[in-house]
Amino acid sequence: MSSAFLGEFFGTMTLILMGNSVNGTVLLKGTYGENSGWLVIATGWGLAVIFGVIVALAVGSNAHINPAVTVGVSVATGEWGHVGTYVLGQMLGAILGATLVWIHFLPHWSATEQPESKRACFCTSPAIRNIPANFVSETIGTFMLVFIAAAIFSENLSPGGQPPGLGPFLVGLLVWCIGLGLGGTTGYAINPARDLGPRIAHSLLPIAGKGDSGWDYALVPVLGPILGAVLAGITVATLQI
Repeated sequence: MSSAFLGEFFGTMTLILMGNSVNGTVLLKGTYGENSGWLVIATGWGLAVIFGVIVALAVGSNAHINPAVTVGVSVATGEWGHVGTYVLGQMLGAILGATLVWIHFLPHWSATEQPESKRACFCTSPAIRNIPANFVSETIGTFMLVFIAAAIFSENLSPGGQPPGLGPFLVGLLVWCIGLGLGGTTGYAINPARDLGPRIAHSLLPIAGKGDSGWDYALVPVLGPILGAVLAGITVATLQI
């Protein structure tokens, strides 16, 4: 059985489970990858995007796995009928993926003292808290994600269509690049479901010593990416990419 909803659900679940598990390996006490650093996190998320997109395509969606991408595509094309289905699948998949991260690292939550490290295994927070600057960072990062992804899949680039599997690989490289560069300010949510879904899971799950869920920051990684995607969609439509 394939469908757009299931594709977005399982694709986003894969993205969050594989991506946030990298955060858990780096940040939680007692893992073999503890303190392995930002390069590992950025690389892991790039790979997680590749496999999330592959799963979503295989199950039956267009593999947005990101409400900002869905909005950007709709702005560029004028087609809005699929938005509700896609975003619902993305949000539910993100919550499930985050819940599986909690289960996977179950003994490590109580072994880790810092609540901030535990929260970072679910959702983002800025390196330096400055809400206007953080908002701009998320907007720029998501603009580049949607704009370059549109270029990757443009018929101007590949009139005859891309070889199977090349698109997900290139998008993964794009997210890796964003993480290594633009991601250093806010942790690069660049995806409302990637941040809000796990933040909801963090607030609901009985995580040992978890602290607060950072709701005073939560609008930044939702609204910043949406604005960036809208601007990218307008740019793509204007340039006819």
